[in-house]
Amino acid sequence: MKRMLLSCVALSLCISATAFSDEKVEYPKDYREWTHIKTLTLHEGHPLENPFKGIHHIYANKKGLAGIKSGKFKDGSVIVFDLLESVTQDNASAEGKRILVGVMVKNKKRFAQTGGWGFEAWAESSTDKRLTNDGGRSCFECHTSQKDNDYVFSKWRD
Repeated sequence: MKRMLLSCVALSLCISATAFSDEKVEYPKDYREWTHIKTLTLHEGHPLENPFKGIHHIYANKKGLAGIKSGKFKDGSVIVFDLLESVTQDNASAEGKRILVGVMVKNKKRFAQTGGWGFEAWAESSTDKRLTNDGGRSCFECHTSQKDNDYVFSKWRD
């Protein structure tokens, strides 16, 4: 587990030079209007603090929401990971600036080499400054620990 987490940290921003897929994931401009699945915060000392320290908001489109609830994701499912700085002041934490937006898109044919999921991340609030250049392979490698949940970390809470 520790090795997997360290690998995920090292590869998390998908910066390998080797191309894995030429397929591009599009930026989901309206994702904040989708269903908010959960929020979590990673603090200093967490194995994934670099680069994922901060507030994580997870959103899903309608197909993604059905998949989160059932554990079975259909093509067209989209999950968004919105990472923001956590700013603590006067014993309260709030959102700071955006660090990145990460996206998973389910399409078994287009993204067969990465478990049927396409992965992409954009820097800060940019819709064109992509962080992924290995076809999502390094993102996928971190998600392999969740194979039994179709490579998705988030689950629906009753």
